[in-house]
Amino acid sequence: MKKVSSGRASGKSSGAAEKKIVYRVTNWSAYEQGLIQRGRLDVWVSEDVLDAWRYTGPSQRGAQFYYSDLAIETALTIRKLFKLPLRQTEGFVQSLLDLLGLALEAPDHTMLSRRQEGLPIDLGVQPSRKRRHLVVDSTGLKLYGEGEWQVREHGWTKRRTWRKLHLGTDAETGEITAETLTEASVDDASQVRPILAQTEGEVARFYGDGAYDRWRVHYALVYPPSDTSPPIEAVIPPRRDAALRTAKQRYRHLEAGNERVCKIRRQGRKRWKRESGYHRRSVAESSMARYKRILGPQLMARSWPAQQTEARIGCAILNRMIQLGKSETVRVERSA
Repeated sequence: MKKVSSGRASGKSSGAAEKKIVYRVTNWSAYEQGLIQRGRLDVWVSEDVLDAWRYTGPSQRGAQFYYSDLAIETALTIRKLFKLPLRQTEGFVQSLLDLLGLALEAPDHTMLSRRQEGLPIDLGVQPSRKRRHLVVDSTGLKLYGEGEWQVREHGWTKRRTWRKLHLGTDAETGEITAETLTEASVDDASQVRPILAQTEGEVARFYGDGAYDRWRVHYALVYPPSDTSPPIEAVIPPRRDAALRTAKQRYRHLEAGNERVCKIRRQGRKRWKRESGYHRRSVAESSMARYKRILGPQLMARSWPAQQTEARIGCAILNRMIQLGKSETVRVERSA
């Protein structure tokens, strides 16, 4: 809930009523049903999954797969959703199959650990006919080490390790269209091209904070990966000491950067953010908060390929949840 103060702080009389800005859900019945559906096991283990439980693909060299990729993905999805260790995941899936009366076996924990590395995961993004508005940001996921309380009380050791999860979120639907997992030292700007390459369809606008104010980012936006795609409009605030740049030739990314700097000089930074829609970046912050609140702030896998698969499975879970039901809100002002 966001509070907007009035009275002496805003130059008005002290008797003026204080206003609160709240966002009221208008589709509460449908949204509530979607929240209930998120906890149903048949949403995550459907009949299509059970029919394709065993591997039916082409033969390979050496031992053949017994379980399909879809079966492994389902078991790992249950593990990530309910925060289970691998052995408990095996028992949970086997008990579920027994309750359904199916003559199927659950993958054992060693197979889940081995097959998780390099497992292809589809994010399940719904296709869109419109050009997307992409909001990009990153957050940290703890790998191992002390928790926040222990760090505040006793400090931290050199073994405290993090990974950085970069998310590209559709500002209209809230779906995660692209993700990359990197080491904590990797800068955000280096992941713009991989995120654009993963995002299906054309992108109209790119929202990012000051960490993305790099010329290589602006170049990637005005010259997108696909030759047939039009330039992407960048909604990225330049540095406060940004200056106009000149070149002997005409470059679109330099012209776009200079145009933003001129607008901010004329209008001011606050007005530019308001008129450009920069505050839609809150969608990315909401995605990161949902990831940590629902799935946890820590990675369970230990190998690097398995960590990438785990993070991608988490994004696919969030997309499935938001497709089951999304809240629609309206802005309401009322007296305190």
